[in-house]
Amino acid sequence: MTAAQTPHENQPPEEPHRPQAAPVEGGGVTGDTGVTGDTAEPDGGPEFARELRDGVLIALAVAVSGVLLGVLWAWLAPRVPLIADTHNVYLKNTEGEEAIGADGTFVLLALGFGVVTAAVVFLVRRRGGIPLVVSLALGGLLGAVLGWLTGMWLGPTPDVVAHAKQVGAGVVFDGPLRLQAKGALLAWPIAGMLTQIALTGLFGPRDPELDGPVVPDWSGHHQPPVD
Repeated sequence: MTAAQTPHENQPPEEPHRPQAAPVEGGGVTGDTGVTGDTAEPDGGPEFARELRDGVLIALAVAVSGVLLGVLWAWLAPRVPLIADTHNVYLKNTEGEEAIGADGTFVLLALGFGVVTAAVVFLVRRRGGIPLVVSLALGGLLGAVLGWLTGMWLGPTPDVVAHAKQVGAGVVFDGPLRLQAKGALLAWPIAGMLTQIALTGLFGPRDPELDGPVVPDWSGHHQPPVD
């Protein structure tokens, strides 16, 4: 006779219970390892696209404001008095500084527009970044060019000979509004960039400071700082 066997003898051992895999968002499945089936998309793609779109809008808005610069320049810039005889056109005051005054007026207005536009952009969007600074610089340059062209268009006619014939010999008339120093076009973008950098450094958001050294975490899980 043989000894009675227990019901569990001669049977394979039971496997330990494993939790069933649960679906996660994005179609991936997580198992015991906690690794998703789908690879996560890299962060920063939508954020960069949004910053690029905002940068283009800011550059266009700043450039359009150059029309106001041109209006103010044509209104505030000193005029260059000219006088003509029956053959030639002359400067009424050969030692006058009206031409230099026109350039100086443009530079002062452009600097003011650069500071104001950068301050407005900072108040609307306090986050800094390279795309924002580049947008202010590009928009400021386009705005300065647009203001220059608008001011010349609103000023006296550039056809000096026709203007002299119209007013007659011996009559003083205003010369065309011109920008002698083309480097003045850089005043707006430079002022905008410097103002944006200064405001971001003084009043921009700060990164949170850590109380202690951080232990490198190679496993992908968060490690609290070590006291």
